[in-house]
Amino acid sequence: MTALHRIGMAVALALVACAGCSDWKRFAYEGWGRDDWQQPERVVAELGLAPGDRVADLGAGGGYFSFRLADAVGPTGVVYAVDVDQGMIDYLTQRARDEGRTNVEVILGEYHDPLLADGTIDLLFTSNTYHHLEDRVGYFANVLADLGPGGRVAIIELNDRSWFPRWFGHHTPLETIVQEMTEAGYQLDRSYDFLDRQHFAIFRAAPN
Repeated sequence: MTALHRIGMAVALALVACAGCSDWKRFAYEGWGRDDWQQPERVVAELGLAPGDRVADLGAGGGYFSFRLADAVGPTGVVYAVDVDQGMIDYLTQRARDEGRTNVEVILGEYHDPLLADGTIDLLFTSNTYHHLEDRVGYFANVLADLGPGGRVAIIELNDRSWFPRWFGHHTPLETIVQEMTEAGYQLDRSYDFLDRQHFAIFRAAPN
């Protein structure tokens, strides 16, 4: 382990001991320098969103992508920032209020259901959340009903190239994601390889 990794681990453990779960969660998935390796502007550009689109950010956390997605869909669109952590929900609600984000709606979801309205979502986006879902096939099979015509699911998921997902098991192989999404009723539309630490794949509902 490098000295930088040792420092990062020490800070992480200090946060676990001294801070609340919400603070730890924001640190764990954002940390230092995320903009460099996450390439959020390119990610959002590749999603091809249009003004007025309705996007669900599943596992929104501190809103790292939620508010960027809100910029992409504009004032006529809406981003549903979904999380199961009440601390994150409180943080997102306050942040949206402070920033005057009228096109961000915060939803306290359930572990088996994001509680989205059927047939309304143009894009369901999730980053670094897939590995947290227990019954992923069942979960995304149910999400099919939430998608509008031509709706898509974009999954960004940690791979095992960096120390944090390796140590804590917070990663999923791309082959597993594709297999499970196929079982849930989707087909792979496209995938990207420009993110060093993550897989990035977009799915559509498979033809009946």
